[in-house]
Amino acid sequence: MDASLGQQWVDVTFKPSTSVATIEKVRATCSHVQNVSAYPLPKKHTVLNLMAGIRFNTTNASDGNVAQLQLCVQKFGSVQGFTPGDSGDEGG
Repeated sequence: MDASLGQQWVDVTFKPSTSVATIEKVRATCSHVQNVSAYPLPKKHTVLNLMAGIRFNTTNASDGNVAQLQLCVQKFGSVQGFTPGDSGDEGG
């Protein structure tokens, strides 16, 4: 069975003027939510590498956990989007 089946995540995107330090701070601050884990950042933490945002693995998270994550990231004015996704969204 394909390990990617059933995977769920949330993509958090940022306003264009957001600094790398702010993106890293959002990731670190909101990684405490139970059953949610942040995907690794690219080795080079440049604005260009992080422009697409950050992704949190929510495969084992409840709706309440995802809501907690959303509340956490929304505390930062630089956050522009909060988009849940799953392996069914990728087509195939």
